[in-house]
Amino acid sequence: MIDLHCHLDLYPNPRETADACKLKQIFVLSMTTTPSAWEGTSALAAGAARIRTALGIHPQIAHQRIKELDLFERFLPVTRYVGEVGLDGSPELRVHWDSQVTVFRRVLDLCRKIGGRVLSIHSRRAASAVLDSLESSPHGGTSILHWFSGTKRELDRAIALGCWFSVGPAMLAGEKGRALVSTMPRDRVLTETDGPFAQVGGRAANPWDVVIAENELAKLWSVPRHEVETALDENFRRLLGAGEDPMF
Repeated sequence: MIDLHCHLDLYPNPRETADACKLKQIFVLSMTTTPSAWEGTSALAAGAARIRTALGIHPQIAHQRIKELDLFERFLPVTRYVGEVGLDGSPELRVHWDSQVTVFRRVLDLCRKIGGRVLSIHSRRAASAVLDSLESSPHGGTSILHWFSGTKRELDRAIALGCWFSVGPAMLAGEKGRALVSTMPRDRVLTETDGPFAQVGGRAANPWDVVIAENELAKLWSVPRHEVETALDENFRRLLGAGEDPMF
């Protein structure tokens, strides 16, 4: 199982959730929302070969944390993963749009200068602007659009730009989400949960709930679940350029 986007540090009992992921041997990429949370969040991965931590500045609070860009730059050399970063065009955040763009483009530039990173990108109501930034700041690394919710035209543009996509149970529960996923290149799709923010059955999604996404992909792709698991594993290895046992 692969959860390419969750927030381990934001569960009610982060250590318990991380230990459960270790026990279940789930590959987990844990997001941070601020650089100042990096050290505490990455400590959850101690002794867990299949858990890694991404360094991020969440767009919803970018205006509050813009001064942490120096801290982001300091920690960037010690991780190959960046997230959660991006842009959010929700009405209540439009007043902070300029700060969001400044932060996101600085992040992309820092990633470019250090040789590229794997980026998990937020693009709610801002897909075109995110893609504009990726075009204007190339060579930042491999971009994974988390829970993509843009238009079909924006999806086609993202595909042409070489973006990857992480999809979870919440996204696959809706008609629009399923329609978008059905158009995504299967060799650039991976699973996520976005827990504990995303909900599954009225509760916070756990990393092991990616099994729900696997089942939904099997239905959507009209293939047995074991073929989905094989495809996701192959995608994961290719994303990371890993050998036979991808350990991040």
